[in-house]
Amino acid sequence: MTAPVMKAVVLLPGPDGADIAVREVPLPVPAAGQVLVQVHAAALNRGELMTRQKLRSGPPQQNGIEFAGVVAELGPGVEAHWQGRRVMGHWRAGQAEYVAVDARLLVPVPERLDWMQAAAWLNVFTTAHDAIVTRAKLRAGESVLINAAGSGIGTAALQIARLIGATPVLGSTRSAARREKLQPFGMQVGIDASTPHWPEAVKEATGGHGVDVVIDSVGPEALAGNLACIALEGRLVSVGRLGAECGEIDMDLLALKRASLIGVTFRTRTLEERAACVQRCADDLLPALTDGRIAPVLDRSFAMDEIAQAHAYLARDSHLGKVVLQVRP
Repeated sequence: MTAPVMKAVVLLPGPDGADIAVREVPLPVPAAGQVLVQVHAAALNRGELMTRQKLRSGPPQQNGIEFAGVVAELGPGVEAHWQGRRVMGHWRAGQAEYVAVDARLLVPVPERLDWMQAAAWLNVFTTAHDAIVTRAKLRAGESVLINAAGSGIGTAALQIARLIGATPVLGSTRSAARREKLQPFGMQVGIDASTPHWPEAVKEATGGHGVDVVIDSVGPEALAGNLACIALEGRLVSVGRLGAECGEIDMDLLALKRASLIGVTFRTRTLEERAACVQRCADDLLPALTDGRIAPVLDRSFAMDEIAQAHAYLARDSHLGKVVLQVRP
């Protein structure tokens, strides 16, 4: 008897990095505590491009980290109320027709969201919430700078900062067109990251005080500037490293400012820790998502079979918010 299969996005390792394609793979079976989700849409992340560059050997790997769909089957021990529910999830191998995922990593989809919007919400808002609320402990009235503000995490972070009551909320990007488009998401001051004097612009926008919190997805290229414009006892949270992974830091300036340098990632977190992040985000933000105070920012969608074109579009770095795959019509 032939084992059931499904279509999935896979990375195919090669000497120059991995190719990306859609292939048939075994249909997953939900284990204890898991559900099987029939995926309707799945989002892309820029980190996938870096993964492809580094993946030069080994077996093919399924791709993706966030998705939305309908619970089709329950594994042992899962409560019956999950059956048939519209959900958005945060887990590996999400760019596929089906994914088996721990139920604790799922969040119900509000009625006002379609599948594309739902697929674009959970991962970036969980990441931004963990960085801003849990780690940086941003408070109402404090200032915050969101680097790479036009990214998925950036647009999520702007909205969370606005919801908290931060002021001013600053966003940096190299694109003037993006800066104009970011104001509806909570950005009060746009910073032109293409100029070498952008830290002075941050200081001016904060009345010389410096910014209380920096949420950074750029990495080493922005490190010196971040430290130059951060306030005394400010918190710099490293969420991503779009440019490079290693850079120099002025340890004396870090000490003089009594600043905190905080790193965040899901890669070293246990399943329980990931689930806790997802549930904290849902508890805090789902009411605002439901009533429209915050929303996913969707740039463009592609069919799943167009995954190579979608990655090429992502690599051009011209998008605002999230790029999403339509898995099921």
